[in-house]
Amino acid sequence: MIDLALSLTSQNLDYKYGSANPANGGMDCSGFIYYVLSKSGMSDVPRDAREQYAWVRKAGNFQAVLAHSDDTFELDALKPGDLLFWSGTYSVDRDPPITHTMIYLGREKATNHRIMVGASDGRTYKGQSRFGVSVFDFKVSRAKATEDNRPGPAFVGYARIPGLPGG
Repeated sequence: MIDLALSLTSQNLDYKYGSANPANGGMDCSGFIYYVLSKSGMSDVPRDAREQYAWVRKAGNFQAVLAHSDDTFELDALKPGDLLFWSGTYSVDRDPPITHTMIYLGREKATNHRIMVGASDGRTYKGQSRFGVSVFDFKVSRAKATEDNRPGPAFVGYARIPGLPGG
């Protein structure tokens, strides 16, 4: 699964809202998760981030993260392949307000920094801005409030993928 996810990062794919197929030239965050998990043999993967969040919550293996620090003990159980969830990456009126998801890769050997893979319309990797399907830095700390004073994106938590060993 992680090999497939990483292979997609070398295809120069854009962030394309509503797409779950690399043949379209890009994918959105939940489309990336849907594609990778479906191609890895999972048949019951929901298509959008909120539904993916509900799916892992129902499986009973979700770990909420309330801290705003990148070194919180709440990340101690985080393992490569876990799904990561955010709210507030864009304005929505739905419950729960989950708007973004990625796959955790682990810590880079050279830097010991946490990294993730997925599709984004603007995150960083090693301090450099990246868009599309890529590897990104994983940070818990909250982004600044938006111009209209809404809170910025917030990391909500993580979970093992239902149906996988350890999931």
